[in-house]
Amino acid sequence: MRPTAKFSISFGLVTIPVAAYNATDSSAVVSFVRIHTTDGGRVRNQPVCSLEGVEIPPDEIGRGYQPGDGDTIVPLTDQDLEALPLPTARTLTILAFVAGGDIDPLQMGKGYYLGVDSPAAAKPYVLLRDAMERHQRVGLGKIALHGRETLAMIRPMAGALVMQVLLWPHQIRPMDGVLPEREVAVADKEVAAAEALMDSFGELSEEDVHDHYREALEELVAAKLAHREPEFATGEEQPAGQVMDLMAALQDSVRAAQRSRGEEEGSRTPAKRAASKKTAASKKTAAAKKAAGQQSSTKKATAKKTAGRGARRAG
Repeated sequence: MRPTAKFSISFGLVTIPVAAYNATDSSAVVSFVRIHTTDGGRVRNQPVCSLEGVEIPPDEIGRGYQPGDGDTIVPLTDQDLEALPLPTARTLTILAFVAGGDIDPLQMGKGYYLGVDSPAAAKPYVLLRDAMERHQRVGLGKIALHGRETLAMIRPMAGALVMQVLLWPHQIRPMDGVLPEREVAVADKEVAAAEALMDSFGELSEEDVHDHYREALEELVAAKLAHREPEFATGEEQPAGQVMDLMAALQDSVRAAQRSRGEEEGSRTPAKRAASKKTAASKKTAAAKKAAGQQSSTKKATAKKTAGRGARRAG
């Protein structure tokens, strides 16, 4: 892999030169091109000047900033941007160490693997990685990446350091109009049924995280090129429609999950198995106490008889 950027991590007075590598593969994402539906011709985005109405070659395309009024455009050159007084232009300065759970997942963006950029960087690199692992913290800082300053999170993963670009807090929209308009009451038994359904789910398998859509799309394209009908694997059709009886839907879902794993209908969920074990243990303890009580009574009765016999002999 080729690095997409090189900079240094500033950890107090410790500086770690690193190289950033793309952690994700955008080419693996299914994408389409636009076509003219009447003849199948490719529809392209042509860079056209809004003033002259002519196509512009790439070497004549620059950058400009549009202020809030929306009419004025201020041209900016590479030299203008490089002259900005940004300490983050070549350095990711760690500002704080926080628990990973404190980061809002909505803020997380593109990920990068960070590798050492010189032999001298190996020891401080490993030191920062091990310290974060033992302290169970992630580092938060700022870095100017691809011409923009952004928040970033650094965390250890599988023996390496990984950087996650974060959105600024003001880029997260408020949840206006998202929550239900009226308060909804959920019964305890419905929550318990939902928990039972959660317990019935197994762990993720390789089949679960496989991109079946991409596979089916490639088969569709191959079939069109070969002038044949596509051959798709048949799967179980999921029921659709409005759920009217929530409890019945939850119970049916539990049974469906059990059938998919080859379990008999009505078999116990993990929650029920745990409750059953607890009940069995309680019964076993009660039986043991009862037996112990009976043994104690027997011993007392035997002791009384022995004492009575001894007293008669003494008389």
